[in-house]
Amino acid sequence: MSESKLSVEATDAAVCAQCERPIMSGDLVQAGDKRFCSACYGEIRMALERAVRASSTDVNYPLAAIGAALGGAAGVLVWWGFTVVTHVAFGLVAVVIGYLAGHGAVRFAGNKRTVGLQVLATVVAAVSFVVASYLVNMTFVNAQLAKEGQSFRLAFPPASLDQGYKVVTLGFGLMDVVFFVIAVSQAWSIPRPLRIPSATT
Repeated sequence: MSESKLSVEATDAAVCAQCERPIMSGDLVQAGDKRFCSACYGEIRMALERAVRASSTDVNYPLAAIGAALGGAAGVLVWWGFTVVTHVAFGLVAVVIGYLAGHGAVRFAGNKRTVGLQVLATVVAAVSFVVASYLVNMTFVNAQLAKEGQSFRLAFPPASLDQGYKVVTLGFGLMDVVFFVIAVSQAWSIPRPLRIPSATT
């Protein structure tokens, strides 16, 4: 092949997003919206694989559990506090429970992401949602009791499991199910293990 022909091929070829050199025919790797030469892509992929492995090993689950619990508790306080201040049981605020539980697990685990952390964050979010539901309903029930002049008040924690169940399920409807699903979905998706996108050659 002549030097002039090589020059034309190099000019017309795509440019590597990493080394910024023209990519010759047969050496192109397409990753997302970027193009790489095979050598650069191989180096980048190896680095990504190391990062993915590091994100799912040596996970401190006890510390992650603390982070998830703190996040879930913060979400409970946000929802309950919103209810106390506004006197409105706005269930969409409960979504923050899953968000904070998921991020709490990830951050306290050192930005790790595993299926185990997904399960942990989801369980914490579900429990936190139930606790928040009890506190929100308890607030409205106690307000109604006070309006009626009755001295009895619901307390936290509930006096029995049966009482807790009745308060949590008070007025429970389809939208509560929707908010619960959104909250636990948030908790499940945030600690999801990293995946390297596939490339085409």
